[in-house]
Amino acid sequence: QVQLVESGGGLVQTGGSLRLSCAATGSLFSVNTVAWYRQAPGKQREFVAVLINGGSTNYADSVKGRFTISRDNAKNTVYLQMNSLKPEDTAVYYCTLRQFGTSHWGQGTQVTVSS
Repeated sequence: QVQLVESGGGLVQTGGSLRLSCAATGSLFSVNTVAWYRQAPGKQREFVAVLINGGSTNYADSVKGRFTISRDNAKNTVYLQMNSLKPEDTAVYYCTLRQFGTSHWGQGTQVTVSS
């Protein structure tokens, strides 16, 4: 069983920064993929960023150059550094961890960017 807990969300002005954290506990193995998704009100959940076990990353075009995904294996924590935030980044952000064909999700953290 894997548990994921996100934190770091909040209210920020346009152009500001936030760093989201996702702490993982439970049956973790060294080979897994972690990612961030987000869901804005009235919209479907969408991909934001992924960090594959080998270290490669990929980002949605809408956040490329502004967001950075990283992980600290010693702390079993995944981060999403968000810079130059825009009102359209407002959403609930979820982290997910995939290992052995199973995806685990956190409960989400709210990010609100005011104009």
